[in-house]
Amino acid sequence: METISRNGSASLLSASPTRTVSMQRAAAALGILAATLIPPLILQGDRASAQDAGEPVEEQAPQPAAEEPAAEQPVDQPAAEGKTVVRLARATWDTGWFQAEVYRLLIQMLGYPVEGPVTMENAEFYAAAGAGEVDLWANGWFPLHDPLLEEFGGAEGSLEPVGIQVDDGALQGYFVDAATAEAHGLANLGDLADPAIAARFDRDDDRRADLVGCNPGWSCAATIDHHLEAYGLSATVEHVQGDYSPLIAETVARHRAGQPVLFYTWTPNWTVGELAPGRDLVWLETPFPSLPLDQASGLGRTSIAGLPGCARDPCQTGWPPNDIRAVANSDFLEANPSIRRLLEQAVIPAEDISAQNARMVDGEQDLADIRRHAEEWVAANRTRIEGWIRRADPDAAPLNDPAREAARPGGVLRAAARALSPYVIYTDRSYSGFEVELVRLLAARMGMEAEVYAVDTVAKQIDDVTRGVAGVALGGVAITGLREEIVDFSLPVLDTGLTILVPTRSGWGLGERILVFLRALGASDLPWLLALFGAAVLVAAHLMWWLERRHNPDFAASYLEGIWDSLYWSVVTMSTVGYGDKVARGKTGRVVALFWIALGGLVFASFTASIASSLTVSELRSGIAGPADLPGHRVATVAGGAGESYLAAVGVGPVLVEEIGDAYGLLARGEVDAVVFDAPVLRFHAAREGGGEVTTVGPTFEKVQYGLAVDQNDPELRERLNLALLDLIESGLYGQLHDRWFGAY
Repeated sequence: METISRNGSASLLSASPTRTVSMQRAAAALGILAATLIPPLILQGDRASAQDAGEPVEEQAPQPAAEEPAAEQPVDQPAAEGKTVVRLARATWDTGWFQAEVYRLLIQMLGYPVEGPVTMENAEFYAAAGAGEVDLWANGWFPLHDPLLEEFGGAEGSLEPVGIQVDDGALQGYFVDAATAEAHGLANLGDLADPAIAARFDRDDDRRADLVGCNPGWSCAATIDHHLEAYGLSATVEHVQGDYSPLIAETVARHRAGQPVLFYTWTPNWTVGELAPGRDLVWLETPFPSLPLDQASGLGRTSIAGLPGCARDPCQTGWPPNDIRAVANSDFLEANPSIRRLLEQAVIPAEDISAQNARMVDGEQDLADIRRHAEEWVAANRTRIEGWIRRADPDAAPLNDPAREAARPGGVLRAAARALSPYVIYTDRSYSGFEVELVRLLAARMGMEAEVYAVDTVAKQIDDVTRGVAGVALGGVAITGLREEIVDFSLPVLDTGLTILVPTRSGWGLGERILVFLRALGASDLPWLLALFGAAVLVAAHLMWWLERRHNPDFAASYLEGIWDSLYWSVVTMSTVGYGDKVARGKTGRVVALFWIALGGLVFASFTASIASSLTVSELRSGIAGPADLPGHRVATVAGGAGESYLAAVGVGPVLVEEIGDAYGLLARGEVDAVVFDAPVLRFHAAREGGGEVTTVGPTFEKVQYGLAVDQNDPELRERLNLALLDLIESGLYGQLHDRWFGAY
């Protein structure tokens, strides 16, 4: 059951008992699997998740301690004498995980072993930290989190923000595409009270503008609803809610396609790096400051100076800027004053956070990548950090980095999915695709109901699986040794690999066809034939002049005049069997003429065949028929994927793109000769979306296996998934599903 809706929420389903997979049955079914799996599963195509972005505040009551995700247990990392184990948490938005990883390293440099970070919802963290069940996190937003601080720690003083990681650097607001804003004089959210302007952003024909906003339950959602009511916009503007990640990714795609967009977002975040205010976007002001009662303390700070893309300076954004701060249990800070002193000094510039988020968008999105980014930042700022450590505790002895986290198994078969056709397709706020349908079949086999929700990165998928939020991850998780250190995988659901996408020639214009013709001439035997033709013409012309010059008035006796007559005769006789204006009259001359006519037919037949053959090969192959033809061509692929590794290994410097859609654009514009990527994705695009202008060539190569990622601590779920998959294979349902999605490609 999909969770994307305008006001819906997810339901929880209980698991049915597990069964043991028979080894004999598994072996037999794997034989069927090997025969059935021809094409493919999933490479990455990834954008960094913007989910939960710093502002969400869960309105629901926090889960009791017994239901909270288990924290990461350090491996071979005993607590140092006199040092407590620090229980670190992090927020659900993965654009904030970089800060959590930096803080983890800083605390270890202070000599403390760290448990975690474990991912928690906002209200869940504040409740757990106030109760002393976790110690701290780096993802507090203030004043946005003031109500949570007051609710779970204010009266007793059990929680406190400490230090200022980013000072007034977290901004929020409403944005519209610059083209629509300029065309209609749109600069203020209040302008959307005009039905004619609001209609520009209506995507569901309800005569209201669709404003892409926040997930239900986030505090920003309550603020947006408050703004629409306070500014009298409820009749002309609809707050579109659902999974923020696919909604905002769809919004960016619509902007690229030149369509009007209207949405809420925040900084630091990848969205305003992809679509820059002042260039691509206009920052909409609000008519006047207005906030919900529990945020009223920020009313005097909603006007912000120096914002690019805003009609006025300062800009009335309607949202106060937020400080990003660490939040910790007060008793914990009192017992560990060196950590308090460290947190009071730690600063991570907003531009560094934005730069790291951009790297995630560019494909560096695994948990290992995020941790590496944190390590690189610490190394680059070593001198400053060592000063923090000395001032916090001059005698600190750093600890080694602990192993990767383990987390408790989840209780529901929820699927964390990344959109990538034909495996996971997100349209009209619902999911389809090969893997989505497969998971539904598997869930039904296990007596469960599948629930699919969206994330943007592999890191987010894996984290959701390890902390029990999702039972499986699908839509782009390849089985690799590095990932096997963090999660387990089911049996392979498909074997895939790479293939090559090239343009067809049906859409060529006259200029392109002339260029192809000239290239074909150069690639054919024509240059040699022309040389042979020229030599033969010269020989025949001289021979005919010598034989006919004394008794035939058609050929002048003098060499200079007669040789031109003979050259003319030689060319027209070879090509057209002569015009009859110049003919041989002597017996010997006529024999030479007959021989020359026969030889001319052979030369021109060879010439025609060479040109036709070269044009046919060029039309069908475009110089690329398989992997061996790639060197020497311009080839695009997605950064960080198997295609990049393969092309580098065979000596092709690839043109790297962030998303596979960008590569399609380069191919359509002729900026690259081919695209190398996951075979089923390219075949699906060629068959369904390519419009006959592209096709795949050559075999599938560089095979990769893909499975469903599951938690290492849940072997029961893995075994049940494997058993269900084998059941589907043996029953023939898997084959039917496979043929329906891949049989045409």
